Amino acid sequence: MDLTNRAERAVPLAKAERAERAERAERPERDVLAVRAVRTDEWAEARAFRLDALRDPVAPIAFLETYEDAVGRRDSFWRERTERSARSTSVRQFVAGLADGGWAGSVVALVERRGTVGAFGGPSAYDQVHIVAVYVRPEHRGAGVLKELFDAATAWAWSLEDPRVERVRLYVDERNGRARAAYRKLGFEPTGETVPVDNDPSAREFELAVARPAA
Repeated sequence: MDLTNRAERAVPLAKAERAERAERAERPERDVLAVRAVRTDEWAEARAFRLDALRDPVAPIAFLETYEDAVGRRDSFWRERTERSARSTSVRQFVAGLADGGWAGSVVALVERRGTVGAFGGPSAYDQVHIVAVYVRPEHRGAGVLKELFDAATAWAWSLEDPRVERVRLYVDERNGRARAAYRKLGFEPTGETVPVDNDPSAREFELAVARPAA
């Protein structure tokens, strides 16, 4: 395992986090109106938000997709994906809407049936929901937006009847310490399961999960 390269990668990330905190302190925060499911006609907003997320300094260790891949996708791709995220019973996107019509943050919740191939490969051992595409804009971090998004996603997961979801899980890159701490604060605990990072086999993604609350 190349610890030198990993340390070198951590330096620009640390600088980006310091710059982000300084920039956030200088900017007024806009009010978040509500956390809600995405609407079918919001494909352009979904596209713009995703591209912004993929330009974030931490994007290389937070997302499996690159900006270059996403920016070349046709409008029909974004329309179809947004409509599915609004209407399907197997996937739901939640957004934190702003007064100006923009989004402060977003998460996507995917249903994974027991025995079917999950988002990271291999058959799922549970009927579960997998949270992906987590992003909160820098100026809204630390203000409770992430918790509200996760509350909405997990409430939707527990409301499903077919399947009756046993747990909600996510994966986080071992180099993304800030995200790991935030998820644990929300009740997601390491399960001991790890998978290699696609573009860096020397790094690992940790699985974190929260079990269905007792009745």
